[in-house]
Amino acid sequence: MLKPIIALVLLIINLYAIKPSVEELSWPSGTPFLSFLEKNKIPLSVFYNLSSEDKELAAEIFAGLKYQISRDNNGDVLQILIPVNDELQIHIYKDENDIFKLDFIPISYEVQQKVLNINLERSVTEDIYNYTGSVALAVGFRDAFKNEGIDFRKVRKGDRIVILYTQKIRLGKIFGTPDIHAAMIETRGRKNIVYGYNDKFYDKSGKDKTKVAFVRPLKNIRITSPFTLKRWHPILKRYRAHLGVDYGAPRGTPVKSSADGRVKFIGRKNGYGKTIIISHGGGYETLYAHLNGYAKDLKVNQTVSQGKLIAYVGSTGISTGPHLHFGFYINNKPVNPEKMMKVVRSISSGKSGNKFKAIVDKYSKEINKYNKENLTTQKAEKFLDVVEY
Repeated sequence: MLKPIIALVLLIINLYAIKPSVEELSWPSGTPFLSFLEKNKIPLSVFYNLSSEDKELAAEIFAGLKYQISRDNNGDVLQILIPVNDELQIHIYKDENDIFKLDFIPISYEVQQKVLNINLERSVTEDIYNYTGSVALAVGFRDAFKNEGIDFRKVRKGDRIVILYTQKIRLGKIFGTPDIHAAMIETRGRKNIVYGYNDKFYDKSGKDKTKVAFVRPLKNIRITSPFTLKRWHPILKRYRAHLGVDYGAPRGTPVKSSADGRVKFIGRKNGYGKTIIISHGGGYETLYAHLNGYAKDLKVNQTVSQGKLIAYVGSTGISTGPHLHFGFYINNKPVNPEKMMKVVRSISSGKSGNKFKAIVDKYSKEINKYNKENLTTQKAEKFLDVVEY
C-alpha cells in the first residue's frame, strides 16, 4: 500500500516540476523566420517542408507582433503560437515522438460588442487608449475621420466621441484589429458621424471621401491565386491562407506603384524573395513580391507617384513560376487588394445602397442613444499565463 502512495506523490511532484512556463513576447525587428527557428533550436526542415504558399505566410510576421512561447524547466521550446493574421496562426510543437512540427491552426477568440462614449480630457488618441488600452482603436478612430476635414490638434477638452465596435478577445486580452461599425466626434457643437462598410468609411449619404485612389500594379491582370484569410483545404485536411493576390505575368513585366507614396522597404523578405513595400499614408501600405529586379535608382524613403515603374515581375523567393504577389495592408492588417482597387465614390444606390442604408439606420440610433450616456468599455487586461493549444 505504501509503494503506490509513494509513486503517486512522486508523480505529482514530477508533474509540477515539468510545468511549462509561458511568455508573451514581441517579434524583434529585422529577424527573419529562419533565424528565429535557429535561435530556438528548431530544425529548419519544419519550414522547408511547407508548400510554397504556406512559406509565404512567414513573410507576414512583422516587428512588434505579439506571439506566445512555452518552455520546459530546461528552457527548451515546447510550443509556439505566432499569429499571421486575425484568423490564423503558426503552431510549432513537439509531437508524441518529440519531433518538431509546424502547422497552421485557427485562432480561438470570442467577439465582444463594445461601446466607448466619453467626453475628452486630454486628446483623442490618449483618451481612447486610457479608457480601453487599445492603440489600434485609437488609430482606427482617427483613420475613420481622416477624410472628414477634422483637425484633431484643435479638439478641446469636453468634446465628445462615441465609438461602436466589435473586438476580438483572446486569452483574456484584446486581439487583432477592432472593427469599427460607426463613430462620432462632436466638437464645437458640430457632430461628425461615419459608418464602416467593406473596409471603408462613409458619411450618412454614402459618399466616400477617400483622397487616395489605388490602381492595379500591372497593365493586364490575370488572377492566379485570390486573397483569403482562412480556408479549410478539403484534400490537404488543413487550413490555408493567402494574404494577397497573385497576378500571373511573364518574367520582366513592368510593375508600377499602385498609388502615390514613399518607398518603405526594398530587399529580400523571407518567402517573398525580392520585395518592395510602399507607404501611402494613413496606415495604407502596398507590397510587391517575387520580383525579378528593381527599377534603376529606386531607394528607400524615395517618393513615387502612381503608375511609376518600380520593379519587374519575377519568381524569386518561394515561387513556382513568374508572378506578382500583391499585398494591401491597413495598419498592418491584410485586406483584399481587389476590393481596394474598386473606386466607388458613392454607395447610395443598388444593393449596396440598401445594405448601407440599413447600417446607417441601425447605428445612427445607437450613436444618438449612447451620446446621451456615459458608458465606457472594459479596459484590456494583461496577458494571462495560460495558453490554449
